[in-house]
Amino acid sequence: MSSILCFAARYGTVCDVEPHRQVRQGDLLWTPGPDRVARANVTAFIRWLARERGHDVDGYDALWRWSVTDLDGFWQAIWDYCGIEASAPPAAVLGRRSMPGADWFPGARLNYAQHVLRREQAGQDALYYQSESTPLTGLPWPELANSVRVLATRLRGLGVRPGDRVASCMPNAPRTVIAMLATTSIGAVWTSCSPDFGWRGVSDRFGQLSPKVLFCVDSYRYGGRDFDRGAEMEQVIARLPGLEQVIGVPGPAGRAIAGARSWDEVMDHPPVPAAEFEFEQVPFGHPLWILFSSGTTGLPKAITHSHGGILIEQLKLQTLNMDLHPGDRLFFYTTSGWMMWNFLVSSLLIGVRPLLYDGNPAYPGPGVLWELAQDAAVTMFGASPAYVTMLSQAGLVPAAKYDLSALASVMLAGSPVSAEVSAWFYRNVKSDLWLHVGSGGTDVCSGFTGGAPVLPVYAGEHQARNLGVAAYALGERGEPVTGEVGEMVITQPMPSMPVRLWNDDDGELYRRTYFADFPGAWRQGDFFMVNERGGCFVLGRSDATLNRHGIRIGTAEIYAALESVEEVADALIVSLDLPGGGFFMPLFVTLAEGAVLDDALRATIAGRLRAQYTARHVPDKIIAVPAIPATLTGKKMEVPVRRILLGARPDDAANRNAMANPDALDAFTEYARAQQDYRLG
Repeated sequence: MSSILCFAARYGTVCDVEPHRQVRQGDLLWTPGPDRVARANVTAFIRWLARERGHDVDGYDALWRWSVTDLDGFWQAIWDYCGIEASAPPAAVLGRRSMPGADWFPGARLNYAQHVLRREQAGQDALYYQSESTPLTGLPWPELANSVRVLATRLRGLGVRPGDRVASCMPNAPRTVIAMLATTSIGAVWTSCSPDFGWRGVSDRFGQLSPKVLFCVDSYRYGGRDFDRGAEMEQVIARLPGLEQVIGVPGPAGRAIAGARSWDEVMDHPPVPAAEFEFEQVPFGHPLWILFSSGTTGLPKAITHSHGGILIEQLKLQTLNMDLHPGDRLFFYTTSGWMMWNFLVSSLLIGVRPLLYDGNPAYPGPGVLWELAQDAAVTMFGASPAYVTMLSQAGLVPAAKYDLSALASVMLAGSPVSAEVSAWFYRNVKSDLWLHVGSGGTDVCSGFTGGAPVLPVYAGEHQARNLGVAAYALGERGEPVTGEVGEMVITQPMPSMPVRLWNDDDGELYRRTYFADFPGAWRQGDFFMVNERGGCFVLGRSDATLNRHGIRIGTAEIYAALESVEEVADALIVSLDLPGGGFFMPLFVTLAEGAVLDDALRATIAGRLRAQYTARHVPDKIIAVPAIPATLTGKKMEVPVRRILLGARPDDAANRNAMANPDALDAFTEYARAQQDYRLG
């Protein structure tokens, strides 16, 4: 490994990546030292298993194998090790074991929010928050906990009962956390969109649920501008069947929403002592919150998760695979409409102090989040690979500007991570850093693959499959394969798999969504590969497959190669199957400022793809477009674009209300109308 210069450090063997030498997939970036391994939660858990259960496992790989073969033993151990409290004990770990329909911890009664508030501690901050208009501020535990109890008491007084839906259109701020915990503490079902969703996008989601209460803001600030949402919220309110109460939270516009009670009015109530408050005790599978699929081709699916499933899965994930400890300070850039917000708030379960940020990650400059990490002494920093691309283009080197001495790890999620993105952190942030790369989804509100603090970090790889996740790559004959790309399937139930899709009373949509292709196994819809050492690669959506001469190519490979082409700001590639057995693979690019898509740049792109992968990776045509269409959570919309190019009407191919940039489809529609470069018969 000539491109890597390694040196020993107290907590790990870290590898200083030469700034101008390309890092290849699989290059070693970091190895945990003995101190790091010794203090890892997973090491303590292995010792606990030997001491308390007489079960000896040798290292992470053996622990993972046990976790997916002895479901009863593993998940009971997680229940006990993490100290889950139930007012009624479970009769078993698993009743029914089939997928779908697994029945976890039958008979148990508990409450997710109760496990958060049991962390209440006088004199300690529960969380931190900052926005474009609010400096870094701590929220003390007593204030958070009392606010939750007061709001929960008020919601009960307003007639909210277990199973009722409570919706929110509020920013990533403490009041949103308070509202979520108050809702779930009384057994009502939480759901959330961020305020930047258009009224139709909000209505498409909340309209499926008939919420009894809506929390909403009149406005929000982003990128130094105030956005008035009052009129949009009034349109949403008018279209929600069964809505009884609207609770308005003031934003920078300071206007009242017609018919809404004010937050301050609702919270004008004497303190509610912990001893006088009763958490609703619900079955393990009782709905906790509803998250939504992207809805790019139709109404978003209302994915319903459970109190017990999320509780035990988040305790497992954050304790063992993410190695978080009480007192750690966790940041992940997210909005309240993405599952990562639910993950971030769930860190309260283990005494971590999450940091909420509401605003533009590049305003007033590209370093705003790293300054925040410095000021809050963040120990784990999280963002998406697209954020790294933005920082790289801006030339920001956080290590040169900010004190990141508290930072121990970085988490990347949201899209495939290339070798170069992995190496960027070791070049520009910190050499002794555990890089946690994960992939999961809204569907399970967790990760399938992720990190293991006791294993080395290799460029472009996810370190391992998460504990309790029986993830495999299935080859063309339906058998598990190693070292080959296949379909990602989950062959054993997970507690956080949805208990249902809302309004899918007979479960048909649930079965069709996850279990139609491989009966008895969950199909995630991603291309997946596991190598000989257990490292994982999630290679893009399998329904966006590129097929050249019978060879399947993951779109992530194309995007990874293009990261080193400075003139390309973003890209999207699709493959079209044409009549007569032909195919056409166009690459659409947006260009960096000042760049021109000329023959020289086309040759550079083609040469980079050919050199890093194969000639099959070279597109048939490269086309410049103003913008790449993306969902509200930033995912490229490859499948809708492919459908448009094959002749579908744009409104049939994509739900513009689920898009971050609806106008981005126009260029693809015009290209399809002209039928340039390909024939559809």
